[in-house]
Amino acid sequence: MKRIKLLSVYEAWEYVMDHYYPFGLEEFAKRTDTYAMISIQDTHTGGFGFEFVPNNFCEGVLTLYFDDTVKEVEGAVLFDEEMADRIIRFVLEQDRAETLVIHCYGGQSRSRAVAAFIAYMLGKDNSRYFAKGNPNEHVYNTLLKVWHEKYAAPVQK
Repeated sequence: MKRIKLLSVYEAWEYVMDHYYPFGLEEFAKRTDTYAMISIQDTHTGGFGFEFVPNNFCEGVLTLYFDDTVKEVEGAVLFDEEMADRIIRFVLEQDRAETLVIHCYGGQSRSRAVAAFIAYMLGKDNSRYFAKGNPNEHVYNTLLKVWHEKYAAPVQK
């Protein structure tokens, strides 16, 4: 995976549509990179009214429904370890995609935390995700916990 793109839901929609082309006219697609998508949708609205699906350019889609909260709140879905595990497994499976697109509603908290974690997981510098915004601490810390407990090799002494 070469790139991580952190986007809002609107930017993600535009990104996907830039890959669109009329039947038989693939050369008219604005973008031709392959990508995988992590789509984070709200539960209190029942999602955004659409879901992304794999296509000629999209290698895979993981859609998760959880809300932007850092603790249990009545009526909201808190990000949990099972969701963290699904994200980690999805990223590990996306070795053919050139770009990993991660979005939530605004691209500022939940998806920023996921992008920061994935950069860390892939051994990339994740400081830009913290410098330009506020990743959801609960999401980031849950991902780190699951990564270190289930996937990361122990440090050799």
